[in-house]
Amino acid sequence: MSNSSASRRSFLAASLAAGASLALTGPTHALTTQQAAALIDQVVSDINQVINSGRSEAQMLREFERIFARYGDVPIIARSALGAAARTASGGQIAAFTDAFSGYISRKYGRRFREFIGGEIKVQQARPYKNFFEVRTVAYLRGREPLEVIFLVSDRSGRNLFFNIFVEGVNMLASERTEIGAMLDQRRGNIDALTADLRKMG
Repeated sequence: MSNSSASRRSFLAASLAAGASLALTGPTHALTTQQAAALIDQVVSDINQVINSGRSEAQMLREFERIFARYGDVPIIARSALGAAARTASGGQIAAFTDAFSGYISRKYGRRFREFIGGEIKVQQARPYKNFFEVRTVAYLRGREPLEVIFLVSDRSGRNLFFNIFVEGVNMLASERTEIGAMLDQRRGNIDALTADLRKMG
């Protein structure tokens, strides 16, 4: 799939901002382009298996949560989504929020991936970018134009994991930070109330 130069610049700027916000500084560990591609190849293989399994929505969403927990850097993603509030939250609050957020984001993106039923996602290209890697995939869908899904991968947590997803140019980290921030504001900064509500959402 081809992208306009403007879209490309927008993606690179968002990628850099995401990397900076996660403090992905200094030399990378042993992660290579091939390993990043292999990780996402396994991710999309598992997603393809789920979306074409014929299971119910509830069963699929449980499987998507397992995929997210296995291959996603959930603590990093959750802290990024919580934003500045994560700096003042207690360890217990962070743990509870991370657990609730994991289910919330898995259900939310699981429903998005359910739109790909009958299609297939394929890895197209992987390349290093700053201190992480971008892996581009294309979802080939029935009766629709293919769409691009990009995963950002790092080994900052000691394992090779993805820490962001772009679906049709929508930046998961940026959009979730905005949405979670708005939800926290609605609850007057009460992280415990937000955590309780996230368990029912997504």
